[in-house]
Amino acid sequence: MRGIDFFFNPKVVAVVGASRRPGKVGYELLRNLREYFKGRLYAVNPEAKEILGVPCYPSLSDVPDDVDVAVVVVPAEKVVDVAEEAGRKGVKGLIVISSGFKEVGPEGAERERRLIEVVRKYGMRLIGPNCVGVYVPKSGMNTLFLSRERQGYPGHGFIAFASQSGAFGSAVLDWAAMRGIGISKFISYGNKADVDEVDVLKYLVEDVDTRVITLYIEGVERGREFLDTLMEVTKYKPVVVLKSGRTEAGARAASSHTGSLAGSDAVYDAAFKQCGVIRAYSMEELFDFATALGMQPPAAGDRVAVLTVGGGSGVMATDALVDLGLKVPRLSDDTVAKLRRVLLPFASPYNPVDVTGSAVDEHLVEAIEIILKSGEVDAVMWLPYYMVPGITPELNRKFLSRVRKVFQEIGRIVPIVGVATGGSYTAIYAREAESMGIPMYISPERAAKAIKALVDYGRWLKRSGTFDYYIEKYFRV
Repeated sequence: MRGIDFFFNPKVVAVVGASRRPGKVGYELLRNLREYFKGRLYAVNPEAKEILGVPCYPSLSDVPDDVDVAVVVVPAEKVVDVAEEAGRKGVKGLIVISSGFKEVGPEGAERERRLIEVVRKYGMRLIGPNCVGVYVPKSGMNTLFLSRERQGYPGHGFIAFASQSGAFGSAVLDWAAMRGIGISKFISYGNKADVDEVDVLKYLVEDVDTRVITLYIEGVERGREFLDTLMEVTKYKPVVVLKSGRTEAGARAASSHTGSLAGSDAVYDAAFKQCGVIRAYSMEELFDFATALGMQPPAAGDRVAVLTVGGGSGVMATDALVDLGLKVPRLSDDTVAKLRRVLLPFASPYNPVDVTGSAVDEHLVEAIEIILKSGEVDAVMWLPYYMVPGITPELNRKFLSRVRKVFQEIGRIVPIVGVATGGSYTAIYAREAESMGIPMYISPERAAKAIKALVDYGRWLKRSGTFDYYIEKYFRV
């Protein structure tokens, strides 16, 4: 079976059903491709010579070029005919945006059956139907029909996101753009009549631009192959899954949405744990976990140090970590003595290490060196409180510089996750810290869950025998 890379890196794309009317799907989709896509672009509409400056032809057969991908936005009843024409022309793949297939009942299911019959007859591949297709910042392949005035499009990054739901996927892209999180590949596969989660996973595990794979799924059809694929993929790249349809009502909604059979949530949950999948229960968790897993190495154990400027936050962080089954151990007498020598007399050096609101940059910098060199913890939660008087705008630079120096000395990287609770001033320095490689969260509870993801993935890699390989490949000192 033909691979799927051409969907993300095509040389020639044709939009079948391109429209001259602003606001129509065929117009907005063509406009996005014209603005983003770096290859050659054609429109298909029998009533126009050009649309938005893009050359337009009466049919796909008339396009004077070899077409890699045909993006189809005609009414559902015409899609099979378009697929037949595409097959005769030698098109490699179809992205069918149109809805009106198995998600609407028996008549649509029969239409979808005939569509996939044509696709297989000509050896093509199909994304969709009933989807928004793909978005790839690097190649500019963008088949969404939402204008940039209303929809955010994130830049290039290390997180791949595949979604059955086009609307939810679009919302996640918008949110990722607002937060400044980059995307390597976005794939909305809708009814997944051909390309599905298994194909996507097998592709992304080999994709050099993707470090973390995230999935939104409602149900899977190739269950055994899906689990076998997950079992292999997670040995080399983390996979974070947001599975909906957990309740009876949610499963019913999934069936009417993309025609998926959601299945027993308990079965999915057990299978995910067996395969090393990190499960998320919300959009925030999906990207909280993905960001931590992409920026920081998996934890070698479950011992966590809390380094904080605020005592109350240290207590909340400790509770959140322990509630998740992680350890916040009291530091050894030797480490406590070293911390006492560099901290204020009224600071608490035990863990949480509370440098207090009277701290200056150097208290946090000296403390992190002692904690990391102690060898007594496997991860650190850092709560700097940028707004206190003694903390300067240089803290992030000083802190990260010392951390990197220590990592060189000890020969390993310990994951560090930050918490930046505050308003607009705090947000400036939180974004700076994140741009320097430390994922930052707005609460200790969210940061604790991110650390738990790092611990869980570390355990899975050790169980799989690929922990050292993974560290060497992505987080070598």
